[in-house]
Amino acid sequence: MPFTQHNGLRYFQFDSLHVRHAVFTRHGGVSPEPWASLNVGGTVGDVIERVRSNRLLSFEALGCDPRSIFDVWQVHSADVICADAPRNFDEPYQKADIILTDDPDVTLFMRFADCVPILVHDPVKSVVGIAHAGWMGTLRDVAGAMLDAMRARYGSHPKDVIACIGPSIGPDHYEVGEDVVARVGQTFGNDSSLMLPRQDGRVHFDLWKANQYLLERAGVNRIELAAICTACHTDDWFSHRAEKGKTGRFGALISLLSR
Repeated sequence: MPFTQHNGLRYFQFDSLHVRHAVFTRHGGVSPEPWASLNVGGTVGDVIERVRSNRLLSFEALGCDPRSIFDVWQVHSADVICADAPRNFDEPYQKADIILTDDPDVTLFMRFADCVPILVHDPVKSVVGIAHAGWMGTLRDVAGAMLDAMRARYGSHPKDVIACIGPSIGPDHYEVGEDVVARVGQTFGNDSSLMLPRQDGRVHFDLWKANQYLLERAGVNRIELAAICTACHTDDWFSHRAEKGKTGRFGALISLLSR
């Protein structure tokens, strides 16, 4: 697996993304249990000073200036923000689940604990993006919204885009109820059975396959899948479901290489 270690931090990188990026495991931070140890989530009960220290460690591991950060308040939407400059720390967070930029001086950053990180790069138009897709975001077509915004704002063509689906809860651990099953049917129609494997008579939702389907439907044909289940590997990843909500958030970042 394409893991790298730096100063005690362990992180995953995709083979197909030739930009600065990482999906960080839970290792190498300063937080105690139940957030041990590289928790970057500020709303899970951890002390904010430790959260800030963990974010600084993450940025330092990739050689990113912490002042370059652009992050958002994630709300399970399909809303997009195009970042033309780093986030002003004095301003309140904007609510969104997709961030894009064509500025090498901006580092996009998001937090996860089972939901799907989607990282994208258009090497032709020099654009990067990151998205947060749980079951709600997936069914709201975060992937399609991201590609639509890249086309409208930057002139990207989906055939040029490289998309990567990061560590997240796998279908083996993601049992869902009839309400989600019904909404999957509304979104995927006759193909919904492909996203809803059954195990021991129970229905599961395959977020990996669903987001790959949506990326392909949007015209992307270069897709890399990490295929790492966060709930299977809580030694490496925070998992909201496997740890029954008492856990942290792992970070993912992406930025263009400096000019």
